[in-house]
Amino acid sequence: MSALNRQVKAQLEQHLGRIWLSGEISNLATPASGHLYFTLKDERSQIRCAMFRGRASRVTFRPEHGMQVLVRANVTLYEPRGDIQIIVESMQLAGDGMLQQRFEALKMQLAAEGLFSTEAKQPLPDSIRKLGVITSPSGAAVRDVLSVLGRRDPTLEVIIYPSLVQGADAVANLIQMIETADERDEVDCLLLTRGGGSLEDLWCFNDERLARTIYEARLPIVSAVGHEVDTTISDYVADLRAPTPSAAAEVLSRDSSHHQQQLMQQRQRLQRACEAQLQHQRGRLALLNARLNASHPRAQLATHSQQLDELSLRLDNALHRTLSAAEQRQRQLTHRLERQDPALRLPQYRQSLTDLQRRLQRAKDTQLTQAQMRLQGVTAALEAVSPLAVLSRGYSILQTEDGTAVKSAQQVQPGQRLQARLHQGTLDVTVQSKSE
Repeated sequence: MSALNRQVKAQLEQHLGRIWLSGEISNLATPASGHLYFTLKDERSQIRCAMFRGRASRVTFRPEHGMQVLVRANVTLYEPRGDIQIIVESMQLAGDGMLQQRFEALKMQLAAEGLFSTEAKQPLPDSIRKLGVITSPSGAAVRDVLSVLGRRDPTLEVIIYPSLVQGADAVANLIQMIETADERDEVDCLLLTRGGGSLEDLWCFNDERLARTIYEARLPIVSAVGHEVDTTISDYVADLRAPTPSAAAEVLSRDSSHHQQQLMQQRQRLQRACEAQLQHQRGRLALLNARLNASHPRAQLATHSQQLDELSLRLDNALHRTLSAAEQRQRQLTHRLERQDPALRLPQYRQSLTDLQRRLQRAKDTQLTQAQMRLQGVTAALEAVSPLAVLSRGYSILQTEDGTAVKSAQQVQPGQRLQARLHQGTLDVTVQSKSE
């Protein structure tokens, strides 16, 4: 498995090399190592990305989830997982970055087709009597050109071919003016020019259709678009490039000699030759880098660094999950403990005790009432059969001295002393006689 992944990685790095990708950032991770790990996705697919600390420190903005970016990267394989990923070298926000990518791609394509080659350039006429200027008739560029020409060579006739130099319709307008000038054949040379602006403002001069029209034009064309630092596809494909509209007028007016024009042409040729050689050497360097990276210790170090970051992120996630579970468990136990708190149960117990006391009191009162009623019943029954009740009706009870009740005359003898118990009080009596 390891050998297979190693071979796939080598093939990817050798045959794909450096690429440009645009997409949306998701799953962004920023570990303490300073590396960046994220996924770049569009509406249909996605790919893992890694940007190591040295490169990430050069990013001029803070990458965030959902951000649209353009990246330059190398395709590789992350061997431990067998995942295809890209190692990002540079990152910029989408927009101007996309335009720059399109510019570089078209520049490489047209250069490969030979549109920029020195052999394809037409020499400027030795004597320019009529000059055609394709530009906006109300722009600053035409005023600069006419001012320089009027100062250096007032006899030079200028024909303005009015055109849009910015916006969606500018490309078709510029192409029409070039074709019109070629068809009329009324000038010796054409100057394609406009003032400076942003990459988006100058974008019509980076159109492939315009570049091919310039390349196929019969008349020699000088391109002077923007400021000196601005470069467009039209500058590369034109027969001569001037850094500014005023500089183009200086060259084309040729006040006393052609030395300046010749010097500029030689400079342009040297620049194109250097750029072609530089592009070739960059291609070789990229191929050699891809081969070197497949076995360079730095690649292994990057892989180990990425593994370390992944393990660190997994550890952080595991600790977070463990801590969350412990906190949840603590909350549950605290809740259970709070429910068992005696302070919370004491009011309930007090209420229960009060209820029991009330029930006990009611039971006591009920039992006492019932006992009193039974006592009254028994008392009434007892009084009904009590001798005392008989005494209250006028009867008396005779008792001997030892307290024995006399029930029969045979129990006493004449002369014997007895006690008669009345309803109220007692009487001492003596037996005089008896009859049985």
